[in-house]
Amino acid sequence: MQMLSYQAFAGRSGETFDLAMGGSDMPLTLTEVAPIAAQPYPGMLREPFALIFRSASSVVLPQRIYRLKNAALGALDVFLVPVGREPGGAVYQAVFN
Repeated sequence: MQMLSYQAFAGRSGETFDLAMGGSDMPLTLTEVAPIAAQPYPGMLREPFALIFRSASSVVLPQRIYRLKNAALGALDVFLVPVGREPGGAVYQAVFN
């Protein structure tokens, strides 16, 4: 499993990530990539960061690990948490620390 980093996502805002839903995929759009302020500590492996994804589906998925596929990054297993609902769909966040 690869260590995901802020740098890997920094230029990917606006790209589509397909969330695997068994026999079909649900597209999510990465809308925000933000570093999280943290004091460095011994053994810290990466700079903490957060991702915000938006879906066009009115269905709000439960928080859990989902397989996301992106053309540039390939397949990634990411823990997504629903954090909001908008007129056009749902909002999900992933935090890496």
